[in-house]
Amino acid sequence: MSALQVGDKAPDFKGVDQNGNTVSLKSFKGKKIILYFYPKDDTPGCTAQACNLRDNYQSLLAERYQVIGVSKDSVKSHKKFETKYELPFPLIADEEHIIAEAYGIWGERKFMGRAFMGMHRTTFLINEKGIIHAVIAKPDTKNHTEEVLKAWN
Repeated sequence: MSALQVGDKAPDFKGVDQNGNTVSLKSFKGKKIILYFYPKDDTPGCTAQACNLRDNYQSLLAERYQVIGVSKDSVKSHKKFETKYELPFPLIADEEHIIAEAYGIWGERKFMGRAFMGMHRTTFLINEKGIIHAVIAKPDTKNHTEEVLKAWN
């Protein structure tokens, strides 16, 4: 789905997280970024993915990885999701899907035979220089950290 490829410069982005903080790619310069896009807060797959990253967050931080989630949900929705599952990383509200479009993962989806526009679950691993190191399309939500670590090596 994504037009972005390994080796491409990651598009800069700026958005507001669940705590009202402005988050941008530039603010994490020099760190490895796990930028994961997910369709909707507090749904089974999205919760499994977020909790898998949460459960492995300290080991990801020890390796200098920064986790950032993005969905089209509101800041208020993200705050409820963060609180309910004790998520320790920023969740950016991309209500106008500007970031999703920049990363090429906004498009037609199908659910129960119905087509609609939405965010495709995709993770971008961005190196310290802002270059895309790997793209994980359709990640395994329950084992996402393992996929991420494998992709970095």
